[in-house]
Amino acid sequence: MHAAVVSLFPELVAMSLDVGVTARAMRSGVLSCQLLNPRDYASDERNSVDDRPFGGGPGMVMMFEPLRRATEDAKAEVPAHSPVIGLSPQGQRFDQRLAEELAALPGFVLVAARYEGVDERFLASEVDRELSIGDYVLTGGELAAMVVIDAVTRLLPGALGNPQSALAESYEAGLLDWPQYTRPDVAGGVAVPPVLLSGDHGAVARWRRQEALRRTWQRRPDLLLERPLDAVDRKLLADCLAEERATAT
Repeated sequence: MHAAVVSLFPELVAMSLDVGVTARAMRSGVLSCQLLNPRDYASDERNSVDDRPFGGGPGMVMMFEPLRRATEDAKAEVPAHSPVIGLSPQGQRFDQRLAEELAALPGFVLVAARYEGVDERFLASEVDRELSIGDYVLTGGELAAMVVIDAVTRLLPGALGNPQSALAESYEAGLLDWPQYTRPDVAGGVAVPPVLLSGDHGAVARWRRQEALRRTWQRRPDLLLERPLDAVDRKLLADCLAEERATAT
């Protein structure tokens, strides 16, 4: 995977590339990432990258030309036809499905906006799609770029020490993850569920699936409405709800 990030604060993104799974992926060649600063492409002595918005109003708007030049160079760093992605609260919501979609690509360019936004002409001519990591406003797109790169990197073959880790995560099967436990058997006066100590792999798998369904129903029921449940999952979920009704009475 070859990625490039256009950012006024590339040092922020660089920090995330130097730790954990992402750093290991960079060292092993699973991921490469170039960082480009629009200030390096400004045409005046002040290295201007922003100006006041036409029509008035607060804040500043990132200028067309420095962004265009930086993005053109970024596109030269990634494989041909890699998409240019603008990071914006106005974009499509980034989720696990989109992370998988991007992980299947040979590369992409992320444009991290700042200030009040970017000149619309840049978006129209250079950006293929816009993505948002949530319904809130950040001071800049660098954190969003770090989120996208992190979520995508862990899906790349060879990025994780155990490839099964990516298959057993929250959202990977459309459900939240089941509760996790480790040693000791009793902590804080609470014991590990006996089934996890039973050695019965079938029973453990059933418990995990049921608890994933239970947790999703309790915390993100909208996810269950978005996916069809087969007969086994419907039975597991019905048993969960029956247990909860019995406990409540």
